[in-house]
Amino acid sequence: MTAPLPIQRRPYTRAAQLPDILRERIVVLDGAMGTMIQRYKLGEADYRGTRFAEHGKDLKGNNELLQLTKPEVIREIHEQYLAAGADIIETNTFGATTVAQDDYELPELAIEMNQVAARMAREACDKYSTPDKPRFAAGAIGPTPKTASISPDVNDPGARNVDFDTLRQAYYEQAQALMDGGCDLFLVETIFDTLNAKAAIFAIDQLFEDTGERLPIIISGTVTDASGRILSGQTVSAFWHSVRHAHPLAIGLNCALGATLMRPYIEELSKIAGDTFISCYPNAGLPNPMSDTGFDETPPVTGGLVEEFAQAGFLNIAGGCCGTTPEHIAEIARRVGGYRPRCLHEGARGFFTELA
Repeated sequence: MTAPLPIQRRPYTRAAQLPDILRERIVVLDGAMGTMIQRYKLGEADYRGTRFAEHGKDLKGNNELLQLTKPEVIREIHEQYLAAGADIIETNTFGATTVAQDDYELPELAIEMNQVAARMAREACDKYSTPDKPRFAAGAIGPTPKTASISPDVNDPGARNVDFDTLRQAYYEQAQALMDGGCDLFLVETIFDTLNAKAAIFAIDQLFEDTGERLPIIISGTVTDASGRILSGQTVSAFWHSVRHAHPLAIGLNCALGATLMRPYIEELSKIAGDTFISCYPNAGLPNPMSDTGFDETPPVTGGLVEEFAQAGFLNIAGGCCGTTPEHIAEIARRVGGYRPRCLHEGARGFFTELA
């Protein structure tokens, strides 16, 4: 019996050089957007601006609204991360879906939020890009506050507050708006429910088919406790096998655990996902409400832990999540810069060459 022919995938239409860069060095992702926004100590009036002054619901905390009411803040945060050495910055769109914005009674703004956010991020990248260090804008696609796999009612295990098709439509609109705004790749991140992630992946694939575009995708899950499982119950290995059909440019972990507790799961992922690059952007340790950033680890501590991952050969992409700042990213960039990136398994190069 002859071996099946490999699936032919269209080449990347944006960020086509990124696979080669990932083979050459460890690429640096930015840090937390929410942590940085907190530094500005914005109040309700700042979130509302004049445009939403009469809106009937509290808007403080709706960070995605700030690209419309305080764009200078988001622009400044992007530039601080780029100045710190980030190769990839994320759009301020973690909660910019109709599903998430419905909590603020602003679902109709989702498309505008994503378009503006992508444009701002891409403009910041253009300002800092050089021929030997191009910068990339990643369209951030978060998990939404609703989950397709877990009941919101402890008395009714079968209850759901969202369905797959609603998520798919919301993610399609978000991805299309991010692409229209100029993002270079997609980052489906902080995944606690793989079914939500599958809806996002399905939507992105549909968008590629509809438009003829093909952007790199990074998929990043969140291990929620020491059991090594995401919230919907999957192990890291099961999570990878559930999303590998998307042929992501990179697979990784971010958020919930600091680097110390995340280490065995990144090591496992680096072993089993042999044909895919590995990303890791942990929180700055565990939460501490008494800290300025809400997390314990200083830049040297987080930088040292991420450096150990690089030294062990686990990483292709390194950055920070909650509690990290430009100071953390500068330290990570400095420390991982001296290490070779993780190598893909033999035979994987052909797949990425084909895509690029």
